[in-house]
Amino acid sequence: MKNKALLSTEQREELIKILKTRFEKNPKRHENIQWEDVQKKLESNPGKLWSLNEMERTEGKPDVVGYDKKTDEYLFIDCSAESPKGRRSLCYDRDALNSRKEHKPVNSAIDLASELGIEILNEEQYRELQTLGNFDLKTSSWVKTPEEIRKLGGAIFCDRRYNNVFLYHNGAESYYAARGFRGILRV
Repeated sequence: MKNKALLSTEQREELIKILKTRFEKNPKRHENIQWEDVQKKLESNPGKLWSLNEMERTEGKPDVVGYDKKTDEYLFIDCSAESPKGRRSLCYDRDALNSRKEHKPVNSAIDLASELGIEILNEEQYRELQTLGNFDLKTSSWVKTPEEIRKLGGAIFCDRRYNNVFLYHNGAESYYAARGFRGILRV
């Protein structure tokens, strides 16, 4: 992960205001979770606030979707209706990016997730997100690809069509304007 600058007081306050508003507008995503508890956790984790700000900056619209009792962490996932605009047109990972001889994308999904301090969703997390709303009706999102598929040059992605979540495969070096990735951050 890159060295991160901490947010200024103004940036921190603005981000917390945005997150609180989103939290209050979407209670179905986080039943039995109190905003005051989330805010305390956020305020004691400035590095995580930086990552959440980057998720917001790239139009992911992160929101709390759960709480892990074992680790005492809140789970933030990108809840934008479509795959985040600031994270599209990316191939899957560094190996895929390096394999392209021409027309390279600016980055890869895995590298950008690392730069933002987040993890790309896996298939299970993606399907769980889809129980909270209808996401990726016009776009698709890369998901964490099993090593055995990646070794053969492939990568997987998901979307929602016809009221169902679909899992597909593609060459990891491919990239499209309508495909990005969704991330998860534990705070």
